[in-house]
Amino acid sequence: MSLETLRMVYFAYIHSVISYGIVSWGTQPYSDKIFKIQKRVIRIITSSRTRDSCRELFKKLEKLSLYSQYIYSISIFFIKNKHLFYTNSQIHSIHTRFKTNLHPPTANLTKFQKGVYCSAIKIFNNLPHEIKDLANDILPFQNALKRFLLANSFYNSKEYFNYRRCSIVI
Repeated sequence: MSLETLRMVYFAYIHSVISYGIVSWGTQPYSDKIFKIQKRVIRIITSSRTRDSCRELFKKLEKLSLYSQYIYSISIFFIKNKHLFYTNSQIHSIHTRFKTNLHPPTANLTKFQKGVYCSAIKIFNNLPHEIKDLANDILPFQNALKRFLLANSFYNSKEYFNYRRCSIVI
């Protein structure tokens, strides 16, 4: 089969299953197994060996890794539900450099802290300023976010929260 046909099969069968409800289950422990399956499929599509790294393969095929897809989906969730979130400038009148960041709620329950609402705040606040500034217009925001995630191909939350800001590609 041609690479284009394999890409269509991937998007029809694998991507649709992965992206369905990823906002809810994207950080669950069993998502690691799904990520391993996704990498196996990517290797099959590109005829790579089982020990080859998939980072460059994701970039080459212009596909988001599981965690990058989670970041993308939860960021779009935020954009569509902005009315549920508050910025720091809406909470207090002190002009700080983080005034445009989303204000994290105080919560004692771990379930709430790991939930969609708090995850969206953490992920959005960690985005580069160039992308956050586009949050008022959904199409440019989606395009810039997708380019950023394709260029970096994050494998887990630790990578995303520790990435080097000097290597930003938009």
